Amino acid sequence: MVVITRKKGETKDSMFRKFSRVFMEENIVDELRKKQFYKKPSLKKKEEEKERIKMRARRRRNRNNFFHSRTYKEK
Repeated sequence: MVVITRKKGETKDSMFRKFSRVFMEENIVDELRKKQFYKKPSLKKKEEEKERIKMRARRRRNRNNFFHSRTYKEK
């Protein structure tokens, strides 16, 4: 649950911006979308495995780019 306390002299606009920022940081919309429909546990496992594979590939690409950029750096 998102709770925002108002400070003395704080405007409604700044309160709304603060609420929006906290709302996005908490990933509330993503959680609601995930819980909107029932998913079988086997489908959840498959999706988690796909996500793990994507993250491994992304890390591997970033690691390779980092080392290649340092090795072939022009002076």
